[in-house]
Amino acid sequence: MSQSNPGSKSPRLLYLDWTRGVAAAIMLQGHVFHSFTRTDLRTESPFMLSQFIGGMPPALFLFLTGVTLAFLMSSRERLGWSAPRRIWAAVKRGGYLFGIAFLVRFQLWLFGLPYSQWQDLVKVDILNCMGLAIMLFSLMAVFPTRERIRLCAVLGLGVAGLSPLMTNLNWSGVPLLVRSYLAPSHDFFSFFPWAAFVAFGMSFGSLLRALPTTQVPRAMQWVALSGIVLIAATRWIGDLPYSLYSKADFWLDSPALILIKLGVVMLLLSAAYLWTEFGSSGGWSWLRQLGTTSLLVYWVHIELVYGRWVGSWKDSLSTPQVVTVAVAVTLLMLGLSVLRTQWKTWKVSVPATLDFYFSTARRVSGD
Repeated sequence: MSQSNPGSKSPRLLYLDWTRGVAAAIMLQGHVFHSFTRTDLRTESPFMLSQFIGGMPPALFLFLTGVTLAFLMSSRERLGWSAPRRIWAAVKRGGYLFGIAFLVRFQLWLFGLPYSQWQDLVKVDILNCMGLAIMLFSLMAVFPTRERIRLCAVLGLGVAGLSPLMTNLNWSGVPLLVRSYLAPSHDFFSFFPWAAFVAFGMSFGSLLRALPTTQVPRAMQWVALSGIVLIAATRWIGDLPYSLYSKADFWLDSPALILIKLGVVMLLLSAAYLWTEFGSSGGWSWLRQLGTTSLLVYWVHIELVYGRWVGSWKDSLSTPQVVTVAVAVTLLMLGLSVLRTQWKTWKVSVPATLDFYFSTARRVSGD
């Protein structure tokens, strides 16, 4: 989740912001439906569709984190940094994300007192997964940019392929915290299989940095075609009557699901590039605006949607009411995003706490 200034970036980077914005918008509606929909309505089509689509934002955010990590490695390589320095720069980014992850958990725990539990402080969420993946994958900085295209793709396939095996290991004697970071789970964003998207993003980001700008449009056509082929081929393989794994849960640890989501990510990125390059006027876009402040939007909306402030609404609203709340939350987050990017221009006196949120969202990652 990185920061940028709309209108100041090349189309290559504008489409990454636009994609982040799409992920943020899907995330907002998904979390609102998850938090507020009445229990008896959770088997109906609107809720099911919301949650099905809502499974894409984590993949998008993790993939784009890998892209920006590849940009960091490539830029340090161009500056002539030594391999240890390049690795350390990546490790620091991962450590910073780890710090933000624990800070978010602490804030949620603090605001939830006296009902929150200490276990909430160590919950493995998407930012924890990002931080761990970046720190482990920082070793890829040793290799030149062109080699990382292939190596990171193989790394992503390896993480996805090992995920069912990790699920079937005996974790009974392993501490819960370690198990939460490594073993696939419906309750946590564990390294297996989610980190595969970071590796795939590093491969894609390295490809972008290795290509001349004039070749990017043609490359994006191949990315779209590859996404379609990947989805179709993976779906066909999934229908075969045999499997490499004795036991695999499609919705938890299946490499097929990871590859299908990767194909969708590739299609969305291609569409975003096409739109920002040829379809839009280059003016202000609410989706791109959300994408430029995606970390801030993530942080604030979690407290707004799941916090105690709206406890009386949780699990109690009808579908039309939930849709209304989703629109309202999206508009509020959009307003916060605009405030973040414009407050210096407007010379607004921002309170210290809000300024801390803003500066944190700006520093967490970028080119």
